[in-house]
Amino acid sequence: MTVRVSVALCTHQGERWIEAQLRSILAQTVPVAEIVVGDDASADRTLDIVRAVAAGTDVPIRIRQHAVALGVAGNFADAIAATTGDVVALSDQDDVWHPDRLERLLPHLDGVALVHSDARLVDADGAPLGSTLADSLEMSAWERAAMADGRAVQALLRRNLVTGATAIVRRDAAMAALPIPAGWIHDEWLAMCAALGGGVRFVPEQTIDYRQHGGNQIGVRRLGAADKLRRVLEADSGKHSLKAERATSLATEATRRGLASGADLEALVEKARHERDRAALPRPRLLRLPGVLRGVAAGRYGRFSRGAIDVARDLLEQHGG
Repeated sequence: MTVRVSVALCTHQGERWIEAQLRSILAQTVPVAEIVVGDDASADRTLDIVRAVAAGTDVPIRIRQHAVALGVAGNFADAIAATTGDVVALSDQDDVWHPDRLERLLPHLDGVALVHSDARLVDADGAPLGSTLADSLEMSAWERAAMADGRAVQALLRRNLVTGATAIVRRDAAMAALPIPAGWIHDEWLAMCAALGGGVRFVPEQTIDYRQHGGNQIGVRRLGAADKLRRVLEADSGKHSLKAERATSLATEATRRGLASGADLEALVEKARHERDRAALPRPRLLRLPGVLRGVAAGRYGRFSRGAIDVARDLLEQHGG
């Protein structure tokens, strides 16, 4: 049976990049069935360019224009819901797909709900930066293995490793993940729901050029030692409360939607408790030590955070709690 692939492509002020991305999608060795463009209140020529490209192809390109911006997660959720294919390929406006992206990724969907890949990092002009997405995320050998062999839930409870621009997902799994709760980015939520349901698989191949140009709504940058230290010491600025809110909504929604049970559900509940405990740590650094040590002794920093680096962050950062 031929698999119909829909593309959910979201735009906002993308006139500089959108034509190259659309043409790379239309040039796939496995043709796409349709492209749904969700536009978040662009005031430039983005949609004029989309319409011009659409006029020159037999592939349906449908535009969902939002006069009031929905935000990244809302825009992707709306575009995904409007697709009709068996598989949805997510797309940012400013990347370029390698010609055989779908040909390489589709076979890996066998037995799982979502597949994501590595990407080549390029600059604003498309010149390679000499690094890959996985390198910049500093994916450990354990994380790479967990994302490849069925332990994605364990890895994703520590941190997100799935970049939506590299992902394809079975549409039924994507629809089951909607709506996206407040505070979540679309790719993180889709990845976690897929991991809890049909499974997630990481393919360590570069299938897109992931453009880094300073205006990315979501981008990546490999941090040096000084940057990492600054991040450990920087003020909380509400990130712990957001993590606690997200983890709590994940446990709540997983229960309500029947996404998890048994050990997985227990892990989600414990993750939520861990993030709430982190958010409630007292302001004075010395007073945080007992709470952090309890988390270390219980193994929660190893299971639900990035281990020693988050222990250091919780002990040393300027806390707003």
